[in-house]
Amino acid sequence: MTEQVLDAFVTAVIAASDYEEMDRIYLKNRIMSCVGEDGLEAPAQKEDLIALKDQLVEIAVANSKIQDSMAAKDSLGAELMDWITPSPSQVNHRFWETYRQSKEDAIADFYALSKRNDYIKVKAIAQNIAFEAETPYGSLEITINLSKPEKDPKAIAAAKLAKASHYPACQLCFENEGYQGRLDHPARANHRIIRFDMNGHDWGFQYSPYAYFNEHCIFLDSQHVPMAISRKTFERLLTIVETFPGYFAGSNADLPIVGGSILTHDHYQGGRHTFPMELAPVEESFSVEGFEDVSVGIVNWPMSVLRLNSDDKAQLIALADHILTAWRGYSDPAVQVLAASDGQPHHTITPIARIRDGHYELDLVLRDNQTSPEHPDGIYHPHADVQHIKKENIGLIEVMGLAILPPRLKEELKQVQDYLLGRESTVATYHQPWADDLKAAHPAITEEAEAEALVRESVGQIFARVLEDAGVYKRTAEGQAAFRRFVATSQVWRRGRNLVQ
Repeated sequence: MTEQVLDAFVTAVIAASDYEEMDRIYLKNRIMSCVGEDGLEAPAQKEDLIALKDQLVEIAVANSKIQDSMAAKDSLGAELMDWITPSPSQVNHRFWETYRQSKEDAIADFYALSKRNDYIKVKAIAQNIAFEAETPYGSLEITINLSKPEKDPKAIAAAKLAKASHYPACQLCFENEGYQGRLDHPARANHRIIRFDMNGHDWGFQYSPYAYFNEHCIFLDSQHVPMAISRKTFERLLTIVETFPGYFAGSNADLPIVGGSILTHDHYQGGRHTFPMELAPVEESFSVEGFEDVSVGIVNWPMSVLRLNSDDKAQLIALADHILTAWRGYSDPAVQVLAASDGQPHHTITPIARIRDGHYELDLVLRDNQTSPEHPDGIYHPHADVQHIKKENIGLIEVMGLAILPPRLKEELKQVQDYLLGRESTVATYHQPWADDLKAAHPAITEEAEAEALVRESVGQIFARVLEDAGVYKRTAEGQAAFRRFVATSQVWRRGRNLVQ
């Protein structure tokens, strides 16, 4: 006989938490207070805890306990999954107790909890369309992001009428832990943060709800302070990869256009994933006088990347800081490189840290946020002719070779495929020149799979172009000569440099 949905959910909660059979009546009563009492005799549609939660949420809608809106459903869903989530103090106690025995096990346990309690939206993430595309820079990764639901018009309208709130100050603040959520702020009842000390300052470690790659996580300052790239950034990133073995850690840049979506709260991203940029080889190596224990190289990548590798953490940090200082003050008008204009700085760095084969490694990606009449969105930003695929800022994840593309492309790419196959289709106006070029180059396509493969391969090539647009020094003879001028003439190298051929 199929168990009734409330009983099935309570059984699953007891199995997945510290609650015991003695707590069953208590749990049933508390859950009924959230979802209402009608409809609970319905048979459980599935045995999975998250599926049972979803069924209870729909019962709550039917009982008018919550509105039939995405925000209300998310809020109740997080509240229900909080029943299997230990308190923040318990989560932290268990993490660090396990950490003392095995760092890897502690991380794995916290990751498992974050999936089990539906904080990481595994079901939603599975909807994403992901593929790889071969380019001159290796295989780039493409994701059409379908996991993060778009706000419905009713929710947007209601949010405009809702009383403004500045609590939590942003979506990264510690104050999100346990927050019920509202129309314009996500539900976080089941959210937990691991506290850790970072060079004498309190920081947090959490996972990203809508992960873009394996074990996608966030490291965040306990205080709501703006992002800033400095010597401390390099120190912190290397501390993170020491503390969380197997993870990389990187930071978005700290200037508009080239920065990430949240510049108001200092944070880094990390995870257990090998990005295309990490696989890109060093094509030219340097020895820097005064930093002989650090190997430096220009990476074969569409963006302008210096790779530093060393066993000497202190020297690595010192050289990275010298490069940052030099880049912030460096101009080369011959190739549109300008340190500042009208008092506004243009230069910063996107840094990525990892431990490779037992050695510390830092990738420093040079960034420039200038605009011009020809490129009002940014000179080193996707140019207008590729914005039909990607017009958003090129942040940390894209820099490393993973494109996060908007949901509109799911249908739009299908329309282009149909067009190539000679079917009736409505190709978006901004895709038409691209679709025409593809059709002219491949007039004999008749198979669905062939059309899909061609479109995806072309998207990969366009993403490579996007990264080339974002690269300060272009992959041309002139651009690479200018890159070497920075290496050779900037004060980074202080007393000169020796090129290793």
